[in-house]
Amino acid sequence: MKNLFVGNLDSEVTQEELRRLFEAYGQVVQVHIIRDRDSGLPRGFAFVEMTNAAEAEKAIRALNGSILKRPYPECELRST
Repeated sequence: MKNLFVGNLDSEVTQEELRRLFEAYGQVVQVHIIRDRDSGLPRGFAFVEMTNAAEAEKAIRALNGSILKRPYPECELRST
């Protein structure tokens, strides 16, 4: 299993959108968008857990720096 940090996310990105995006590179176990405990609003980052480390690395290479929704900054991906 490989856990990926996904940063600089638009507050409107959904777990389902992230799941579909990462499933193009391999099997996704879970997607967890981190939310503020008081307001419940997304904090701009998430964790995506993939079953295969090689597939996770392929996703990092393909998606790091990509823009999921405009006009927000590029998303940042890295292994945790």
